Amino acid sequence: MSRIDHFENPDAPKPNSIVAAVSVFVQDGQGRVLLIERTDNHLWALPGGAQEFGEYIAEAAVRETREETGVEVEVTGIVGIYTNPSHVVEYSDGEVRQQFSVCLRARYVSGQPAPSDESSEVRWLAPGELSDLTIHPSMRLRIDHGLEDRQQPYIG
Repeated sequence: MSRIDHFENPDAPKPNSIVAAVSVFVQDGQGRVLLIERTDNHLWALPGGAQEFGEYIAEAAVRETREETGVEVEVTGIVGIYTNPSHVVEYSDGEVRQQFSVCLRARYVSGQPAPSDESSEVRWLAPGELSDLTIHPSMRLRIDHGLEDRQQPYIG
């Protein structure tokens, strides 16, 4: 299924769903950030996805990171909560989802980056390499907040 991210677009379709989702900010021992190139929109992003029934949000973070990257992590904190109603995601099946994402901070435990059905590429990237990538503004905000190592989580 393909997707189109609409951001601050007055012509964007109106949302018809909202789903609790998680993204995961994790760095390795060299300070590099784990990112994926998504297969559905070909943008670079933090690993993450929708929370499933019967699952804690931290469990969703660990599961999504493992599924998309092959890397095992342990959740250590929260970067922020991202709920901008001007960011909607239009899916090819007709769903138009308003953003609702909790970005969690995690610690690398084990594993080597490997692509999946949801990620065409997985890499540890130094902060200085991020400007060379195509990253949606809402995802870049999460990455920047993670790099800032804020004392309080972002709520917006």
